[in-house]
Amino acid sequence: MEDKTLIRFRDIVMSFEDQLVLKKINLDIQENEFVTLLGPSGCGKTTLLRILGGFLEPTEGQVIFGGEDIAKLPPYKRELNTVFQKYALFPHMTVYDNIAFGLKIKKMSKDVIEQKVMKMMKLIGLEGYESKNVTLLSGGQQQRVAIARALVNEPKVLLLDEPLGALDLKLRKEMQYELKRIQQEVGITFIYVTHDQEEALTMSDKIVVMRAGEIQQIGTPQQIYNEPVNRYVADFVGESNIIPGRMVDDYLVHFDDHDFKCVDFGFPRNAPVDVVLRPEDIDIVPVDEGQLNGTVDSVLFKGQQYEVIVETVPGTSVTVRMRVVKNNEVTSADGKEKISANDFFVDIEDVPSLDDKEVIARADAQAWDPSTDEYLSINNIQYEVKAEEGEYPVVFSTANGTMIQKTIYVVNQPVVKNPKANEAVMAFNFFKTVDELQEAQALDTDLKTWASAQAWKLSNEDESVDIYVDYDFDLENIREGASYPVTFATTGREFKLRTTDYVEEGAEVGLRFGPQDIHVMHKMS
Repeated sequence: MEDKTLIRFRDIVMSFEDQLVLKKINLDIQENEFVTLLGPSGCGKTTLLRILGGFLEPTEGQVIFGGEDIAKLPPYKRELNTVFQKYALFPHMTVYDNIAFGLKIKKMSKDVIEQKVMKMMKLIGLEGYESKNVTLLSGGQQQRVAIARALVNEPKVLLLDEPLGALDLKLRKEMQYELKRIQQEVGITFIYVTHDQEEALTMSDKIVVMRAGEIQQIGTPQQIYNEPVNRYVADFVGESNIIPGRMVDDYLVHFDDHDFKCVDFGFPRNAPVDVVLRPEDIDIVPVDEGQLNGTVDSVLFKGQQYEVIVETVPGTSVTVRMRVVKNNEVTSADGKEKISANDFFVDIEDVPSLDDKEVIARADAQAWDPSTDEYLSINNIQYEVKAEEGEYPVVFSTANGTMIQKTIYVVNQPVVKNPKANEAVMAFNFFKTVDELQEAQALDTDLKTWASAQAWKLSNEDESVDIYVDYDFDLENIREGASYPVTFATTGREFKLRTTDYVEEGAEVGLRFGPQDIHVMHKMS
């Protein structure tokens, strides 16, 4: 088979000072392909386009065009042209003169110029506009003139850097089809940069999805949409329901406490995976016919369809109190040491497993040299705790005898259980000083630690469940003596779907989908 590869990027690296913008990019582009570089702002797509256009020289790597490395070749010697977002038309020239500008620079004859320009005018659908000033044209018309000016020079490749970004939504959609038509008629390679997934899916033969200077996936629009390789691609291209799961075996995946047949294979058994269900692939059915059941949380009319959110698994939450206490540090008689600790709660069931390290961690006990702020060892901990509800003293001290006494509160802490979600959550009230709160490096994580917050599966207590933290206090306005609620919760499961049938909010419904609607992806590292 004939190799029709026109452009090869090989190990392209681009750095600006200390910032690495492109990381070993390797990409092949074929003759007559419409290729879209798709990704958010800052992902490196425009940088890659500018390297191909000759406006930037890569830090490392090769840009091979038609078998020749052009990485150091100036832009005017490359067989390609660029259409920018702002078009860069000459405002003092007519439409005809703008399109003819490059041909005049090449000193072509008037007859040849007129023939080529009029051909372009017909291609872009602006016949009769030759003598019009470009400033009097609409945004869509100006964009067509910019494309014609680039194409009239008969480049092998046309580079387009978000050229539809300045247009309104209706015109942008019209121009998507127009661009694809023009590309097919002129029969050259188009390389298009955008962050708009719809543009990419509508026009492209091949989509290159980028993130943080790296290529995540290369494929046809159908492959990118129906078979995303990871959570990032699935979430960026189209709307997705992404669920953590486990690959039980080939063609069998487990999520939301159920096993489902799928069409994916080749994963290690019991490997953690992400599962994608697109909104349009889920049907609402009666509860007794559903593979999953839930409650309609919201219904939004979107013209031809309703966008429906169905909660299948409610989240599980527990709220505790954070009591802000006075600074309780103790200074040694000679002023050379300081020590601090907090009272803390412990569940009766956890008492037998308490050890010195656990007690120090739960009390957040620490000692330090105030002159240097260097930490000192707490080498003596005295406590005697029974597996009975009550208050028990604990004493922390350094080798030099600087000590502080606090209280361990043994409680029969209730557990919040959620059988429908197959999970349980538990957390404790806790004490903190203003200084400790304001000096926290990662407050959400610290709050979980201080409250000993944890969640687990009811069916397997060794299987933990992720929790998040919710609070409404402001660290700048924390008051001693106050008590603030802190909530620890698991994330419930909501599915977004689209339907032409109206359903009422609050209705109990079933959800149904087939093995072909389930797409299994590797977890992102």
